[in-house]
Amino acid sequence: MFEKIDIKNLSFKPFELIGNEWMLITAGDLQSHNTMTASWGGVGIMWNNPVVTTYIRPQRYTKEFIDREKYFTVSFYDNQFKPALQLCGTKSGREVNKTKEAGLTPKIFGKSIAFEQAKLVIVCEKQYVQQLDPKSFIDCQIIDSSYSNNDFHFMYISKIVETYIKK
Repeated sequence: MFEKIDIKNLSFKPFELIGNEWMLITAGDLQSHNTMTASWGGVGIMWNNPVVTTYIRPQRYTKEFIDREKYFTVSFYDNQFKPALQLCGTKSGREVNKTKEAGLTPKIFGKSIAFEQAKLVIVCEKQYVQQLDPKSFIDCQIIDSSYSNNDFHFMYISKIVETYIKK
C-alpha cells in the first residue's frame, strides 16, 4: 500500500538514492510502457517548484516514451531489487519485456506509471528538455570519458507533482 505525501515532508538522501541505489525512469501506461535504470540525476528547486532532473541518452528506448508523455515517474527500490534494476539498465525494451523479465508489477501512480515493488515514487511533469551541448563543456575530458560516441544526454527538468511512499 502506498501513501501520497507532500515532497516537502520527505526526508531522503539523494546522493545515496540516485547515485548508489539507482532509480527507474518510467513512462507510458499499463499496456505500453518502458523503464530504464539511471544513476545520474538530481532533485532541487527550479522556477519556484520542486523538480527532478533526469538525463537520457538519445538511443534509449525509454526516451521515446518520455518524449511522448507529459508525465513520467522516477522510482526507488530496496536493495533486494538491485538485480531487477541491473537488468533494466542493460537490456533494451525494444528487444525484451523488461517489466516481465525483471519481475516487476506495473501500477498507475497519479498520471503515470511505476512499479508495485517501489519504496518511493515521484511523479514528474516535464517542464524543459535540452540536449547537452559539447560546446558548453568547460572540462572537455568529460566528453572523452563519457561521450566517445557523441551520444550526448538529453536533460529533462520536470516538476514534481506527486510523491508516494510505501507504507
